[in-house]
Amino acid sequence: MKNQFLNSLPFFIAEISGNHNGDIRKAKKLIYHAKKNGADAVKLQTYTPDMMTLKTNKFKIKNGIWKNYNLWELYKKAHTPLQWHKELFDYAKKLKIKIFSTPFSIEGVQFLEKLGVKIYKIASFEMNDSSLLRAVAQTKKPLILSTGLSKFSEIEESVKLVRKYGCKNLTILYCVSNYPSKKNEFNLNNIEIFKKKFNCNVGLSDHSKGSEIACMSIVKGATVIEKHICLKNVKSVDSEFSLGENEIKKFRTDIDNAYSLVDNNLKRSKSEIKNLIFRRSVYAIQDIRKGDVFSPKNIKTFRPNQGLDASYYLKLLNKKSPININKDKVLHKSIKRKLNLK
Repeated sequence: MKNQFLNSLPFFIAEISGNHNGDIRKAKKLIYHAKKNGADAVKLQTYTPDMMTLKTNKFKIKNGIWKNYNLWELYKKAHTPLQWHKELFDYAKKLKIKIFSTPFSIEGVQFLEKLGVKIYKIASFEMNDSSLLRAVAQTKKPLILSTGLSKFSEIEESVKLVRKYGCKNLTILYCVSNYPSKKNEFNLNNIEIFKKKFNCNVGLSDHSKGSEIACMSIVKGATVIEKHICLKNVKSVDSEFSLGENEIKKFRTDIDNAYSLVDNNLKRSKSEIKNLIFRRSVYAIQDIRKGDVFSPKNIKTFRPNQGLDASYYLKLLNKKSPININKDKVLHKSIKRKLNLK
């Protein structure tokens, strides 16, 4: 299933989120390290605290890595200021790496449209926000839909909605919305289920540590991998489940290696081809004169494979030898042509 923004497979999206710690220079560093170490795209998050929650709402997070934050405080700390966006988009363009964003409100979509964003991502927590889904779908641009927290029926409804309002280029990301995600929380069979059900590209939004889950998801059919990145030795809002700048290149290598294992074409490595010599050929086990009939009494298969391949043994039986063959000699490949064997 072709997708116009996927210039390579697996397509690796480096999520910056709030790991810039409110410093645009750090945001640029993250973009630089993403490009340098092989990411195909970087992604921002487009919101202000008032696009996310009410300032008067004192709801406090009770568990996890953001424990004791109220929502307004967390989003204020983690947001990427709108005034940075154009500068970051221009910087990414200069480095020749794709850049796009996740809007969290219709205002965010309108803002990104003015910037000329080419791709949209919908976060897992917004996947059921029908007004936001409609606004993004109506742009007719490629859409990446993350599915953490959602029941299958909810995913079906969201996919139906975005296609109704104009989305022709959809990628669905399987996701576990726990930070960091534990290995026993994943069911990677969902990737195969999504591909079959929705007939679109499917990938993984990966909040686990390391590359193991991402690699296994590729074996299951994922072609897009999203992973958070952070600066080395810098504590930031998402750093606990992000790749450090020094880990990005290895992650890229790991997912590429995993993808090479699931190429759609049967292929053999050069080192494996060298071992064809250890297959069997057909050998004469007694002297054979021209015109003698081949039978189990005068031919047998042995290693190494230096002549007529053992796959022709049964085809030789009851055929007359076109040449003289000495005992213990391999049958020459030319016998196949002389006897018109296929």
